[in-house]
Amino acid sequence: MRFQFLAIASSMAIAVVSVPKATAQIPFLPQLQAPTSVSNDSNNRVVSGWIYLDGRRLFQIAASKTNFPERSEDIQNKLDKIGQNYFQAPAKTAVKVEVRKVNELPVIYVNGQYLMTITSEDAGLRQVDMSTSANQITQKLQEDLQQAKQERQTQFLINQGKIAAGIGLAMIVMSCGVYSWERRDKKDLVASQPPISPLNSPISSAVAAAQPITTQLNQRQTQHLQEVKRRLFQLTQAGIWGGGSFFILGLFPYTRPFQVGILTAAQFPLRLGVVLLGTYVAIRFTYALIDRFTTTLISSGALLTPESSERLQLRVSTFSGVTKSIATGIWIGVGFLLALVSLGIDIVPLLAGVSLVGVAVSLASQNLIKDAINGFLIILEDQYALGDVISVGDVGGLVENLNLRMTQLRDSEGRLITIPNSEIKVVANLSSRWSRADLTIPIAYQADTEKALKLIESIGFQMNQEIQWQPQILEPPQVLGIDQFGDRGLIIRVWIKTQPLKQWDVAREFRRRLKIALDQAGISISVPQQAIWVNDDHSLNFQGNGKAN
Repeated sequence: MRFQFLAIASSMAIAVVSVPKATAQIPFLPQLQAPTSVSNDSNNRVVSGWIYLDGRRLFQIAASKTNFPERSEDIQNKLDKIGQNYFQAPAKTAVKVEVRKVNELPVIYVNGQYLMTITSEDAGLRQVDMSTSANQITQKLQEDLQQAKQERQTQFLINQGKIAAGIGLAMIVMSCGVYSWERRDKKDLVASQPPISPLNSPISSAVAAAQPITTQLNQRQTQHLQEVKRRLFQLTQAGIWGGGSFFILGLFPYTRPFQVGILTAAQFPLRLGVVLLGTYVAIRFTYALIDRFTTTLISSGALLTPESSERLQLRVSTFSGVTKSIATGIWIGVGFLLALVSLGIDIVPLLAGVSLVGVAVSLASQNLIKDAINGFLIILEDQYALGDVISVGDVGGLVENLNLRMTQLRDSEGRLITIPNSEIKVVANLSSRWSRADLTIPIAYQADTEKALKLIESIGFQMNQEIQWQPQILEPPQVLGIDQFGDRGLIIRVWIKTQPLKQWDVAREFRRRLKIALDQAGISISVPQQAIWVNDDHSLNFQGNGKAN
């Protein structure tokens, strides 16, 4: 599977990288150029461009920036008209291209029809005099017009049609081959999926703790690699059909001008599309590498701790998410710069300007820098992670999102609380490595204290022995005794050490069982009460007379 993936990636990389050089191998493929500047004087500067015949470039002309579009269009229209007249003539008709002198300037005529006047700007492109430049253009016109007429002959078109049919058949065969390759790769992936070991499998505790995490990371890695290969398969199919169709257009003189139109319309979108697709593939491939690296660390035991597996899973999720966010930002920045380069924009001045803007922004956004530094320390020191329950100041809740910029909590009422990392000074983590259920049980003053304590202790021991609750309770519950005398009665405190985030489940079950046991034992749970003493004899007599009546 890896060799298949590398083969596809390398083939697509070769195809993308070699596009500029491979255009010469496509028949009659024009190499389009935007008008290039020869001088630097505003509107009077000299620019150059190509004149085409059947989508094939013939020669370059030059003119000032203001006059170039009009001159280029005029010469192109005249050449097209001359070509149509020549192509409609009998097959054995020869083309006559000559140079005449008009006002000491060389003028080119084709079959007695005026085409263009050679200027000093045209000669400057070739670094020769005007006469030599006119002779070079004349020779090129003579050869290409004859070739264009020959390409319109019936036998030539039949031969080119056979080549087009062969290319079409090759496209179908290659497309079917890539499709079957993709299907076979999916079947191999499904067949090679390893079964997930059960949580109670007879293996060591460390491996058992790490097994679900590594399985999850391996699944993510496989998903990212599959996404990369799926995009490469799609790009391969697009390259087969798009490239083959484009090649076929270049086989015939009547369809070859469509190549110019397609290249003109799709030149920049195609470059941007390649950059966007490359950036997306690079991001997904980086995700797969991060998951692979994390899986290797876990499997080697470098991050395993004997306390619990839950903590490891939270740390891995946080580390993986933050690293992927950073990698995504880096690749997006690289893709943006490559997009500018593909559009022909010089990024060197832009980078210099961005550096200056970055200094100014850093001075103006010191809080963002503080957020990033504090967020990095939070992750590095494992103060809390995704899935922890924390308390920060007057707010608290489950950590749903953690990055270098902020921390987002979901409280018990469902509210999403966003806290900048720089504002987190003191944090209480309620689920780091282990948790504790802190229970206060009020017992009436009239109750048998020793009996109540033994009953509470027996309920804790019973829960600790049950299979359902034994994995969640780390140590036998501790009955600390009578903690205080309150207005509700005697307060007995109980501590139960549990797995992270399990203290609330254990406490609810313990209270339920304790209520049933106290009712069966006849021990009442006290309620707030007050005793009122009346010592006034007049009030007592008044109450007595009232009862007598």
